[in-house]
Amino acid sequence: MAVVNINSELFHQYVNEGEKPVLVDFWAPWCVYCRRIAPAYDKIGEQYADQLVVAKVNIDENPELATKERIEVIPTLVLYHKGEALGSIVAPESKARIEEFIQEHMG
Repeated sequence: MAVVNINSELFHQYVNEGEKPVLVDFWAPWCVYCRRIAPAYDKIGEQYADQLVVAKVNIDENPELATKERIEVIPTLVLYHKGEALGSIVAPESKARIEEFIQEHMG
């Protein structure tokens, strides 16, 4: 499965009710670095489709969700499982770094 764009309602559905871990990229269209890392994030979505849900939240369209999740800098990637944040990474420099982050938190 490719990257899924989610809003507050879908966030709750995937993060709190889903069986798979969910990697969420909090981003905004005006964020240059968010756009730069997007192709690597898309590849992560394809590569890890059987292990986790890879999602994106546009903080301009979902500011209440960004506030609730305490997102202060973008891009921030947060890995959730069964409603719990397992860890986060701010502005990962590469696809390899995102993969490393996933491995660190999923074992």
